[in-house]
Amino acid sequence: MAIRLIVKQPDEVLRKKAKEVTKITPNVQKLMADMAETMYDAQGVGLAAPQVGILKRVIVIDVGDEHGLIAMINPEIVEREGEQFGAEGCLSIPGLNGDVRRAQTVTVRGLDRDGQSLSVTGSGLLARALQHEIDHLDGILFTDVADKIYEWGQESEANQ
Repeated sequence: MAIRLIVKQPDEVLRKKAKEVTKITPNVQKLMADMAETMYDAQGVGLAAPQVGILKRVIVIDVGDEHGLIAMINPEIVEREGEQFGAEGCLSIPGLNGDVRRAQTVTVRGLDRDGQSLSVTGSGLLARALQHEIDHLDGILFTDVADKIYEWGQESEANQ
């Protein structure tokens, strides 16, 4: 495993649509392991492959709940329910946060590192992280969908 460089805005790779993974190779599995190590090192809760400069549909998430590390290939949101409004940040956009509306609960389907079908249903922070990372796969940043953007450390409207 290795810690990879996290791509920062305005790098163009963050605006490109990631390609579906059609074959799970040792390189894809290594990418997933490297992404998890990079996310933990940066003290983040999620990371998408474009954030390390790789245009593949791969995400890793760990919000510190009972799900532990979620590493998913070709994730797709298949169900959304409710609404939440809260602050988000991004490892690729240091120093900024934004208030973003997201579904309260989502179900995401994809593949695990071995190509087995994987389904995850999450609410709250996990749902927010899943939606945020899947947005990255489509070239969408939280700053594109935020109601308000502000410098890190300022108070969120969602918390007022």
